[in-house]
Amino acid sequence: MTHGLQIRPLNDADPEVMERAFSAIGWSKPASQFRRYLGEQSAGTRSCWVAILNQTFAGYVTVNWKPPYPAFAEYGIPEIQDLNVLSSFRRKGIASALLDFAETEVAPRSELVGIAVGLHPGYNAAQKLYGKRGYIPDGRGITYKLRSVQEGEQVTLDDSLLLHLTKRIRC
Repeated sequence: MTHGLQIRPLNDADPEVMERAFSAIGWSKPASQFRRYLGEQSAGTRSCWVAILNQTFAGYVTVNWKPPYPAFAEYGIPEIQDLNVLSSFRRKGIASALLDFAETEVAPRSELVGIAVGLHPGYNAAQKLYGKRGYIPDGRGITYKLRSVQEGEQVTLDDSLLLHLTKRIRC
């Protein structure tokens, strides 16, 4: 693990810090999104953890305990969602540390964990990372806005075009 890295639950002081950090790199991640995560965390439907490296916000990950993807929902598979590490903190093992933490938190509640990855080139690093970590396609094809894409159908290559993956985290 990266020296000086702390992973802790999202708290009330985080949303504005996170919004500013993402805004500084040109990403739209409004504080309202993180406040919604806090509400879902309080309700027990989502867990969110932030990575702090040397006292500076570096990234975060969430686990949605009630995912909207029908196949995960049907089988009660928690889904890791919204893994993000700020550009200046990449290639330091932070994404892997966040995934390790999330998988450890899921393990007492489920033998499988799910994750989805976008198919456009902006997700190339995530696609490689998830494969290296043992995530495999769930065998149901791809979805667009959580609806299965049928053979011959045309869809837009954007953040809503996803491949859903699973990993066995305990036997």
